[in-house]
Amino acid sequence: MGGRRPLTSLRIVMPVLQEGQGLLAALQALQPLRGQGAELVVVDGGSTDGSWAIARRWADEVRLAPRGRASQMNAGAAGCRAGALLFLHGDTRLPPGAGAAIAQALARGHGWGRFDVRLDSSRPLLRLVSVLMNARSRLTGIATGDQALFVRRELFERLGGFAGQPLMEDIELSRRLRRTGAPACLPGPAITSARRWESHGAWRTIWLMWRLRAAYYLGAPPQSLARRYGYRPPEAPAPAAAIAVLAKAPVPGLAKTRLAPLLGPAGAARAQRRFILETLHTARAAALGRVTLWCAPDAQQRFFRVLRYCAATDTRDQPAGDLGARMAQAVQAHFGRDAEPLLLIGTDCAVLAPGHLQRAARALQTHDAVLLPAEDGGYALLGLRRPLAGLFEGVAWSTGQVLAQTRERLRTAGARWEELAPVWDVDEPADWRRRQALLGEPDEQRI
Repeated sequence: MGGRRPLTSLRIVMPVLQEGQGLLAALQALQPLRGQGAELVVVDGGSTDGSWAIARRWADEVRLAPRGRASQMNAGAAGCRAGALLFLHGDTRLPPGAGAAIAQALARGHGWGRFDVRLDSSRPLLRLVSVLMNARSRLTGIATGDQALFVRRELFERLGGFAGQPLMEDIELSRRLRRTGAPACLPGPAITSARRWESHGAWRTIWLMWRLRAAYYLGAPPQSLARRYGYRPPEAPAPAAAIAVLAKAPVPGLAKTRLAPLLGPAGAARAQRRFILETLHTARAAALGRVTLWCAPDAQQRFFRVLRYCAATDTRDQPAGDLGARMAQAVQAHFGRDAEPLLLIGTDCAVLAPGHLQRAARALQTHDAVLLPAEDGGYALLGLRRPLAGLFEGVAWSTGQVLAQTRERLRTAGARWEELAPVWDVDEPADWRRRQALLGEPDEQRI
């Protein structure tokens, strides 16, 4: 079986959380496997650092799941029709020919398996750690997540997937898989990050891992072990909130005009169309509640009609007036019929993720308002638990004073608000280039 044989029945599931720019290289490394027919599903646990945008560009599908590798990997495996599943950490790189090696192992009758692993460090101690990890795995028949565990989909489903525990989920599944047969131990090696050993100290990390593993074998609950390992407890599900998306029609000369010198009027309009679709996808993935698209100049523009009839998008006309008047109308329309909180967003933020929206919804449980500041002095999101008088009046829109003036109006209204970590919008050519660099796309003059 040659290495170029098409892979028509493999789904790669990658759980991620705040992987940042390192995720780009990880996903780009998997593109040859996608080219051979493998499906790549990234499952985000609520990232707010650009991971969502990067994954959306380079994966076949991006899903949102509660934070925790077991939860995320089960979500990535759900609905799979491929014959096999490969669970791959975001900081692990597969060896050349991994797809063919997996196919050969399964063809030989193995129901599951893993790769030998090597830490990406030249330190002799960490090279020894790699050798011992592989020897232990071969001796015990237990695979850890760093070893790129793969399994027949039917077998994974029959065993009920990963147990819902915050740590040692890979060991627990390996125990059950081992009862069905020995794993295929592929030489690889897969290369995995040594960052935990490097940042926390090699000996300290080795000692901690052995203690945790020994405690687990002796029956210690995974929840307490996860706390000792440094994992935060999972967050409660985000409460309901409606989302209002304010968007200009993707018409040359109307939308993203400051990008026109770089992209041309038509290219700027195509960029706006992409931004609207990405924002709607993000808003829906957050699964907080109703999503409404407020359209300028009105919802009868052809692109908005297509979204309404073909994508079941709830569209409304933006009223005349400045941005404040338009947001005030969206707030009035919402709270005139609903009591749940409202999140107002535009379509300009390249890194807006479901994690931002869910954090904003959680903030509104204890605050009157929430802001997602933008680096240019504005904001990418405004959340309200109730209408606030005068919030949009007298603001110098489209200037660097918007955020400061909004804070002053919140203080005047006696509101209690929370601010999330700042993000950035795509308004100028430099912002476009920043977006292209984030996503690993060529800095083309036209799109």
